Amino acid sequence: MACVAVTWARPESTYTDKWDNINVDEILESNRLLKGYVDCLLGKGRCTPDGKALKETLPDALEHECVKCTGKQKSGADKVIRHLVNKRPDLWKELAVKYDPDNIYQARCKDKIDAVKGSA
Repeated sequence: MACVAVTWARPESTYTDKWDNINVDEILESNRLLKGYVDCLLGKGRCTPDGKALKETLPDALEHECVKCTGKQKSGADKVIRHLVNKRPDLWKELAVKYDPDNIYQARCKDKIDAVKGSA
């Protein structure tokens, strides 16, 4: 999932900041929480309200390079990408197959993804 991971939508100039204060570290450190979000995104499990919002927003955020993301969402997305690329490449691959099957977004963000490799 290239340039985004943690974003939620509303039909305005930016995505809602309602969830900007979610503790991304807590989710990434908990296999149970992380698996819940990934399963939601992959359509393999139930979605929490924020997981559902993320699932609905992610395609738009990827397509438009997160232009509607708040600063906190961009920061959270960077953290999620770094974690998945370095510590959970299995989940990164599954999400990429679902949300970027033609490698469009990863190719567009190749330099950014390469830059986070090895920097957990």
